[in-house]
Amino acid sequence: MAVSGSSGSGPVRSLDTLVRLGRRTHVSDAPGGSGTAGVSCRLSLPEDMTLPLGCDAVSAPARIGPQLLPRLPRVGCVYADATTWWWIVPADSDYALPWPAPAHYVTGAVLPGVAPDRPPALIHRPDGTVPYTPPIPLYLALCRVTGTTPAWSRPVSV
Repeated sequence: MAVSGSSGSGPVRSLDTLVRLGRRTHVSDAPGGSGTAGVSCRLSLPEDMTLPLGCDAVSAPARIGPQLLPRLPRVGCVYADATTWWWIVPADSDYALPWPAPAHYVTGAVLPGVAPDRPPALIHRPDGTVPYTPPIPLYLALCRVTGTTPAWSRPVSV
């Protein structure tokens, strides 16, 4: 569903476009890699993968990565280095959802502190052409492994 002005000029905007206008790629608040300030690396997906829903990433310490895999109904592309694992999720999977620590969410699958010449390795590639791990099962698995109560289960304070 798109909305355009009556004059017919200008770009067509959809609700998805309007939500994304206020979002930027954040590269300053996620861990990983060499810790080199100002350096970042975008995860490179296999060439035959399609991104119908955009592309973001969720990171977690490598020590809990293996605990998450068996808890997921589907595993998309997963990347890893010695300290961190990254799961590819659809863009905006953090909308109104605070991911539990020590996980971090990075928009655009841009990894801060990771040098482009030392990207993490692809350790899991799903069958098919869609690289996503479903974000809600990933969120719940992270909550379970970290002992965090899901955001929607916490008491509301007024």
